[in-house]
Amino acid sequence: MEIITALFLEHFEMRQAEGGSARLDLSGVHFSLTPQEAFPITIQPHLMVLLRCPETHQGLAALEVTFEADGKSMDVRNVQPVTVEPGKFGYNLVQATLEVAQPSGIEAHCRIDNGPVTKVPLTILAP
Repeated sequence: MEIITALFLEHFEMRQAEGGSARLDLSGVHFSLTPQEAFPITIQPHLMVLLRCPETHQGLAALEVTFEADGKSMDVRNVQPVTVEPGKFGYNLVQATLEVAQPSGIEAHCRIDNGPVTKVPLTILAP
């Protein structure tokens, strides 16, 4: 199983298109945010991880997401099982609670089992 992409977003909808194919409508995709209050803040960004499962894979794996701020671990880790039918695509949503003390560059590090890491940036700007 492999990660196709991962994005921070505000909303998504899944719908069926003509002929039975699936569509994901993503909105509010972002790579930065400006808090409405002064630091320190607590945020809960929504991360969507899009996956592909090859025909030869059993369809079950573990998705691990860890977070770093300015290159240092935030001690936040999310591990969840993922199931995608072989030969198909799927997605998983990850919502973590992150404590942010100052404007910073955050990265979500996503990987399936012990595979390669996909990094997703999120810049926290000053209010």
